[in-house]
Amino acid sequence: MAHIDILDTTIRDGQQALWGMRMTAGMALPVAPIIDRTGYSTIDLTASSLFEVLVRSCRENPWDGMDLLVQAMPRTPKRAGMRSNAAVSFGVTPDALMDAWMRQLAVHGCRSFWVYDVLFNIDKMLRLAKVSKEFGATCAGALMFTLSPVHTDEYYADKVKKLAASPDIDSILIYDTAGVLEKERLSTLVPALIAEARGKPIELHANNILGQSGKAYLDAVDLGVTVLHTSTRPLANGPAVPSVQMFAHNLEMLGHTHDLDLSLLPPVADHFEKVGRAAGYLINQNNEYDVLAIQHQIPGGMVGTFKANLAQHDMQDRLPDVLRETAVVRRELGYPGMATPFSQIVGIQAVLNIVSGKRYEIVTDEVIAYAAGFYGEMVAPIEPNVLDRIMSSPRAKDVLANPPENPSIEELRKRHGTDNDDELILRALVPEADLEKMRAAGPVKKNFPLMSSPELDQVQKLMRLARTPSLQATIGMMQLELIRQEG
Repeated sequence: MAHIDILDTTIRDGQQALWGMRMTAGMALPVAPIIDRTGYSTIDLTASSLFEVLVRSCRENPWDGMDLLVQAMPRTPKRAGMRSNAAVSFGVTPDALMDAWMRQLAVHGCRSFWVYDVLFNIDKMLRLAKVSKEFGATCAGALMFTLSPVHTDEYYADKVKKLAASPDIDSILIYDTAGVLEKERLSTLVPALIAEARGKPIELHANNILGQSGKAYLDAVDLGVTVLHTSTRPLANGPAVPSVQMFAHNLEMLGHTHDLDLSLLPPVADHFEKVGRAAGYLINQNNEYDVLAIQHQIPGGMVGTFKANLAQHDMQDRLPDVLRETAVVRRELGYPGMATPFSQIVGIQAVLNIVSGKRYEIVTDEVIAYAAGFYGEMVAPIEPNVLDRIMSSPRAKDVLANPPENPSIEELRKRHGTDNDDELILRALVPEADLEKMRAAGPVKKNFPLMSSPELDQVQKLMRLARTPSLQATIGMMQLELIRQEG
């Protein structure tokens, strides 16, 4: 029997997968002290994409919100995620800005990090891991897992060997964005990784897209994985990770132990279920097993993006075609792992191929940059005929003439007009117009209204569907007029 550390991802991955990264600080603050006392080994708190969405969509200063959450959870280490070569959109970010980003996250209280690179630029991952040690933080080196002919046990074991050799890497994180890991694959993968990990703990994060990750977690425990990532049930499963409620139950049924106080789980779940209902966000999701999902390996949250893109062209019925096309594009581009940025790069190209009616007639700048090697060394070569189409596209010449720059931190501060690195990060992430709207919205709200009833739920649905600037509704003896505020 094993003792298992359980990491909580509710505030980061759970809401990223189900709420589109729109969890404001006030939505989590009322139960943050309870989460802190529950006994998690680590609380996964934030990432750069969340910062961008909070500014643009929620008009909330993410640094201020993060400070409030850190103060409310003093006991448990807080974790942040880092893509080794990018913090801005799907491009490549200068090393100096990445270093500054990690330092500022540490200044604001993060003492645990996970660093990943889908193409495994190991040198960049290790450089950031070294930065984390300036603050005494731990750092997990992530393997973004994907199924393909080239992503073999030997391939991943080689990456673990290089990561684990560094004293700045404290654990190895298997990160399965598509939820495709099952017992047969784990039974050879995990032993191969443990053999090269130099005794460092193995973590597993598997989004439950196929409905099989809960079982995969238990199989992983039997094979020697000792840190598992979970979320509270309303923000678990579907495109998110398995629920802490069921995983803890299953561990105990099989004789394993953990450090959680299970009596603290219900109030947290109840709170986030109420918030989700009041905000009109997804909760309590479950997915069915879909063989097509194994072929395209699209992270669950991206399906909503596909639907929105197709709706702009009145082609919603073509979603199955886009999913199949994504699997083809992924193969043609050399099987890049389906995590940011490549899940988006591959997926958007698939949408364009379907919408235009002619494959690779339109090629994105990001696909050209990938083909040019700007993101790093490819796992496998691009199919020659596809590479020819990419490099002969109208934008290829301009993209190739402008490889990613790598200015110093002093040059970046001068460019963005600030010596405050908190402000530098925000200015690099989002346009000034969005920052002005964020500032105009005032300080971070410390709570979220939980008013909810069947009648109000109907009003919320009407407001989401309505295209008019105002809506009048009669509920019994009460009349309401709701006015849409832009921005």
